[in-house]
Amino acid sequence: MPLFFSCVNDEDETEKPGTEIAPTGFSGKELAEIHCSSCHAFVAPSFLSKTIWTEDVLPAMGHRLGIYKGTKQPDNIFGPPENRAIIEKAHVFPEKAVLAKEDWDKIVSYYTENAPHADETPSRNNPIKIGLKHFKYKEANFANRPAITVLVKILPESRGLVFGDGKKRRNVLTFLDTKLAHQRTIPLEHTPVHYREELGAAYLATIGRNFYPNDLSHGAVQKIDFNKNDHSTPLISNLQRPVSMEYGDLNDDGLEDIVACEFGDLTGKLVWYENKGNDTYEARILNNKPGAIKAIIKDSNGDGLNDIFALMGQGDEGIFYYENQGNGKFKEKRLLSFLPLNGSQYMELADFNNDGYDDIMYVCGDNADKTPILKAYHGVYIFLNDGKFNFLQSYFYHQNGAYKAIPRDYDQDGDLDIASISYFPDYLDNPQESFVYLENKGNLRFNALSFPEASKGRWMVMDAEDIDGDGDIDIALGSNVQFLAQGDTTGLSKKWLTESPSVIVLENTLK
Repeated sequence: MPLFFSCVNDEDETEKPGTEIAPTGFSGKELAEIHCSSCHAFVAPSFLSKTIWTEDVLPAMGHRLGIYKGTKQPDNIFGPPENRAIIEKAHVFPEKAVLAKEDWDKIVSYYTENAPHADETPSRNNPIKIGLKHFKYKEANFANRPAITVLVKILPESRGLVFGDGKKRRNVLTFLDTKLAHQRTIPLEHTPVHYREELGAAYLATIGRNFYPNDLSHGAVQKIDFNKNDHSTPLISNLQRPVSMEYGDLNDDGLEDIVACEFGDLTGKLVWYENKGNDTYEARILNNKPGAIKAIIKDSNGDGLNDIFALMGQGDEGIFYYENQGNGKFKEKRLLSFLPLNGSQYMELADFNNDGYDDIMYVCGDNADKTPILKAYHGVYIFLNDGKFNFLQSYFYHQNGAYKAIPRDYDQDGDLDIASISYFPDYLDNPQESFVYLENKGNLRFNALSFPEASKGRWMVMDAEDIDGDGDIDIALGSNVQFLAQGDTTGLSKKWLTESPSVIVLENTLK
């Protein structure tokens, strides 16, 4: 999640041979707003300490503006040769500075002079209570250790669950029954990230050779036919590091199209793939920027055509609405904007106040990049819809490193509760926030609860459906211990490598 990036075209804006860029005379604050806000929400100096600004963020910002320590772009900002070719073609990093050295020095001074000396650790006013009164912890005996679970999906028709493990050169898809006993494992060439079943077949999206950030187009969607010995048919190839898919008819032709969130890294895109029949698809780009992380297909305005909602989580973070104009055309509208520090991760549409309008539940907490500090604005948000597509923040729950949340009526009392996981919780003081169950008490008031075994894994993925067919909603969590937990002095990280389950289930015991 880059904090800054420049939208200038180096063919038009960089200095021409034999010329020098003249200082503008603007203040450091004005220059920062000009160069940062042109591509994402402006970040004030107060959000980070002097150390982080000077050692991590400002150097990265400088690269986006053509400011380098040496006389040329350092190779480490490009990656391997194949990745480098993609970034160079996209002109992500200008070859020469796009502003005068004097102006750049003003920007640096503005941040270093106004930033706090130390990062403030957010405090928790309401402690998380331990104990889920109607959930039972169940751990699968089968595990692919060390657990690097990158997807978990509760299967339809009460058939158990499937999870994907993303070890390099050992990617697998594993099926467990309702008692979490191992049924079978399918080896895969690439890392699985999204699974969907329809009419005896599975649609599986893979991110590429591994899930680490890159700009390569190694992702794909394949169809696995269970009635033909798991025969696999390629559907879409050359996807640029996809992380999520959504399925629905977008041009009213009776065929199911696909929206692909091709997150990428420094480059990427949001694309809908038109189903042309006979397992062939044609790409239609909606947004040509990196960071697409979640899409929802729904006829939100009642005109009979499916629209698209999309969360962008890289640089220019926000939620966008693509209104279906018919004939495969969409009109983009930005609904919400977020700071590039948010680390946007997930969203869902749900009616939290029972007024008949879809509200937005939004989750942010990706903390793996240049600013891995606890942030008071990470967590779960609810934005209420006024009925005119204006969304107002009406609830916030602070959860460090929040990664995904699923709103459902888990306790069957007529309102929406929320199950939320964190991949970057405060392991030093609040390790239990790795899973939080927000029990709805009415009027957007929630009690925060967790379970005693919450620290047995590092939860990256989650699903919520009725796994055992008894009429209530269960929760499945997948653990990914690829990264050590920053600030963990408890020994959890080392313990996870040999003991963390791949998946666990919180079985709802209401029925």
